Amino acid sequence: MPHTVLRPVAATPAATVTDLTARATPRLPAHGTVRLTGAQIVLHVLREAGIDTVFGIPGGAVLPLYQRLGDTAGLRHILVRHEQGAGHAASGYAQATGRIGVCLATSGPGATNLVTPLMDAGMDSVPVLAITGQVPSTLLGTSAFQETDICAITRPVTKSSVQVTRTADLPSVLRTAVRTACSGRPGPVLVDITKDALLGTAEVALPMTRPQPPAAGPVPAAGQVDAAARTLLDAARPVLYVGGGVVKAEACLLLRRLARMTGAPVVTTLMARGAFPDTDPLHLGMPGMHGTVTAVTALQRADLVMALGARFDDRVTGRLDTFAPHARVVHIDIDRAELSRKRQADIALHGDCRAILTRLCRAVGARLDAGHRPDYRVWWENLSDWRARYPVACPGAAGELTPQYAIQRLGRLTAGPDTLYTTGVGQHQMWASQLLTHTRPRAFITSGGAGTMGYAIPAAMGALAARPRSTVWAIDGDGSFQMTNQELATCVHHQLPVKVAVVNNGTLGMVRQWQSLFHDRVHSQTDLTTRATRPSPDITALASAYGCLALRCDRPQDVDDVVRAAAAERHRPAVIEFVVSDEAMVWPMVPAGVANDDILVAAGQRPDFGDDQ
Repeated sequence: MPHTVLRPVAATPAATVTDLTARATPRLPAHGTVRLTGAQIVLHVLREAGIDTVFGIPGGAVLPLYQRLGDTAGLRHILVRHEQGAGHAASGYAQATGRIGVCLATSGPGATNLVTPLMDAGMDSVPVLAITGQVPSTLLGTSAFQETDICAITRPVTKSSVQVTRTADLPSVLRTAVRTACSGRPGPVLVDITKDALLGTAEVALPMTRPQPPAAGPVPAAGQVDAAARTLLDAARPVLYVGGGVVKAEACLLLRRLARMTGAPVVTTLMARGAFPDTDPLHLGMPGMHGTVTAVTALQRADLVMALGARFDDRVTGRLDTFAPHARVVHIDIDRAELSRKRQADIALHGDCRAILTRLCRAVGARLDAGHRPDYRVWWENLSDWRARYPVACPGAAGELTPQYAIQRLGRLTAGPDTLYTTGVGQHQMWASQLLTHTRPRAFITSGGAGTMGYAIPAAMGALAARPRSTVWAIDGDGSFQMTNQELATCVHHQLPVKVAVVNNGTLGMVRQWQSLFHDRVHSQTDLTTRATRPSPDITALASAYGCLALRCDRPQDVDDVVRAAAAERHRPAVIEFVVSDEAMVWPMVPAGVANDDILVAAGQRPDFGDDQ
């Protein structure tokens, strides 16, 4: 992409300009014109946007920014051990709060280490701002030391990737970046700043213009909303299929109102766990590859699927051409590109879930008041029967410790209004989504669309930095843990007492499960231990070396004690290593590429619906 040429700023009479570039801790006057360095501008724009925490690691190209960090009151920097950790921490911060998360990195490898967390944030619609340093503009295109075109690299996985070569352009570019990340469908943005733009100076008029709030989303016509309300109340077998867009739009209370007004059943995807309480009898659980039998089958038998902020992901639909074959579809989404992209919608409502649900509840209420009452009794008889016959199994813990038992007990002992959970990716992620009781939005933070191993610990770190009065548990597997466990050192350094539960089965468990089921039990390159000797690494010893409280558990009767001990630690991270068998599998399961009708409750075993089939 073309680069802007750096031009000198027109001279201004000295009497009207306050030069704050040399002051250690500049105090901005309420009015007037000030001269600031590019680094000062970046930090002041972050503060005016309400940002209080950034995650990063310094390097040569971004060093001018780091040298000014101490000048900016109210802005906390958390020094990570790897840029990927900074990106996932920014995501955890954003997912826990709904506010934008910010990460910093230098040029070259520092910037490229952010690609995975930016892609992850993009897949899950998480607002993240990445600021990267770049070589001086005079060296662009010369293959200078640690030069890389990070904008070109990240453009496919971000909402916006821009490079700034002029100091004077920084205020408008950064404000636009924040607005872009938070508007419409949230997502990541990247601003790459050349070193000379950070070192240079520019005049800024005060008071600085506050960033405008995100633009209001589109609102569908009243007739479309009325048609959706009529379709819902006329259905005999409806399902409210809820995705992460409901959480992003802060529309969970409206979702509950709609469900309870109508009595329609609800399913919540991995990214929407907690948007509707698991404890509500209207909730059927999570749909998809490892969803509940009831949720998966309800979608297959439905005559209406109302998709709320969901994108018909392949992990939910199974083989797409067989998904919900008898259902009409009402699709509500802020992203116009998602409407009818995978499944043709009979009614497509483009807009923010909160705004549309407000109108939909009003339209449904009017029809109910007029006597148009739905009759879902036969539907609920079937759903209740399936739910009773096919609960999510948690194998007993008599003798050998099972991973399901460890996660379920952890959830029951630690649940509370101020408890958050993050996960890595693998079997433990699915068990956590199934066996924890999810009752609140933004309390279960995980990597959905990208499925990024190593997400749990840095995301927990970011969530706890955002919500310091909360208790944050990272549930991880031993394979996932080994990708980002160095961020435990960050947590110790910054006094972030996250709790970590590592389900250690000595293998890449989800890959091994697929090998066992679909590849003749040929377990190629999934064994993480040297079984003839001690496991490598010794997770308990490693956690202790980082300065954490380290606990090990391999017996079911000890689970409660170690969880309580970890929960009681308030001043440093606590890590529990749960040593379990490598034979445990996640059930139910819809094998990849088949119809959801082929869901399995155990190897080779399908549910028996009898006369309902």
